[in-house]
Amino acid sequence: MSFIRPEAAANLFRWREALIGLAVLALGAWWALTLNGILSWVGMAFCVAGLVLTVTGLQRGRFRSNTGGPGIVQIDEGRVTYFGPLTGGSIDLSEMTELALDPTGQPAHWRLSQPGQPQLFIPVSATGNDALFDAFSSLPGLRSETLVAAANNKLTIPTRIWVRHETLAKLRG
Repeated sequence: MSFIRPEAAANLFRWREALIGLAVLALGAWWALTLNGILSWVGMAFCVAGLVLTVTGLQRGRFRSNTGGPGIVQIDEGRVTYFGPLTGGSIDLSEMTELALDPTGQPAHWRLSQPGQPQLFIPVSATGNDALFDAFSSLPGLRSETLVAAANNKLTIPTRIWVRHETLAKLRG
């Protein structure tokens, strides 16, 4: 028998990095305030690390959506692969030209584009979707705040989140 309801456990798991960051921050503050000498400096370093973990964890927690949707996402050496029940495919992040969020599907889908490849549609609730945050954050010029805002916004039409600058220049020229 579990002591925590499944919904509460899922919520704790969603915010795990932020909670760990808060614990590291609290431990660091305790060390910084109660110990003397070099150990108080170690406590301050823990405070900084805990603060960074908390902020990063909050961004990741806000990006995550429910899991258990169709398919599995894997990211390996810069390649995003989606194994779905009806579709699937791979896109190299270094070759990717556009990232969009399409809320018209059930569930909503990330749309990834690469020249010479069919567009890859990944449900936001696919298993392993939390790894997409790091993958998408590595795209040049895409700020993690923009990514989090798009994931949490209640969009009604497909919206482009990011486009590679070279692609934008070709479209204009």
